[in-house]
Amino acid sequence: MRLKHQKSKIKNRAGVIDVIAQDSNTGEVVLVMNEPEPWDDSDERLLALQERFNAYVSFLLDGEMAETNPAAAGRPARIELRCGHLPDTRALELLGMIHDQLAFQEIRMEVVVAETHV
Repeated sequence: MRLKHQKSKIKNRAGVIDVIAQDSNTGEVVLVMNEPEPWDDSDERLLALQERFNAYVSFLLDGEMAETNPAAAGRPARIELRCGHLPDTRALELLGMIHDQLAFQEIRMEVVVAETHV
């Protein structure tokens, strides 16, 4: 994948796209959302996750993606959630619902867990 932007380190990242890339294997535009912190089963964390997904979807569907990157206009899209830790049960339930809703918009979603065990 070719990266367009670097990872953001802003605490409140609801409106921030962490990475925009193109998957050369699939031709998809990939929006990467980094969630490195452990999941805490809180309502606040789930709401923040939902707000981030809303911002990513809005970026794709409202034309902002095509404005900032005209070469990506019309390409299939994928949102990739990269987690530092396995999401907890409530987060997994929310991610399942988000996945199903994105499918209606023809946006793929993947969750990648990079948790390491010592």
